[in-house]
Amino acid sequence: MEFISELLKVLLPAGLAVYGMYIVTISFLKKEWEKRVLELKTKNTDTILPLRVQAAERLCLLLERITPNNLVRRINQGGLAASELYVLLINEVREEFNHNLSQQVYFSDEAWEDVRNAVEQVITLINRANKGLAPEAQGIELAKRIFQLSLESENDVIAGARKKIKSEIQVYF
Repeated sequence: MEFISELLKVLLPAGLAVYGMYIVTISFLKKEWEKRVLELKTKNTDTILPLRVQAAERLCLLLERITPNNLVRRINQGGLAASELYVLLINEVREEFNHNLSQQVYFSDEAWEDVRNAVEQVITLINRANKGLAPEAQGIELAKRIFQLSLESENDVIAGARKKIKSEIQVYF
């Protein structure tokens, strides 16, 4: 019996010391792990944030360039037939959109869907303006109809998409 009490006198403090060291080591490793995760997140932010800002700039530029008024003013060259201007406008919108497809990886699905809807809305507006024009109509007639339909449009999806892009990027500032 005396042997057991002597053994307990030695093992109990040793066990408590080992347990204490275990707790300290686990706590230290946990803090080191959290520190490394924070460093990794900081590095990722330093790398990704400039890319996201650049993507936001490109999408805002896309939305500005496909705004019907800006689009028509940039593409409309004097003396074009309405059918020629129509093809140029549709191709320009599609090229602008295709050129910026990769930017979707930096934004939420909702924001990208807003951009897609804005592009589709502009194409629909151009199609509506072209519908019913005489085959020999001049480009200026198509331009006037696009401006008119643009003014009549109550739902400005381009402004909504731009606002969504800006709100997602402003989270970081």
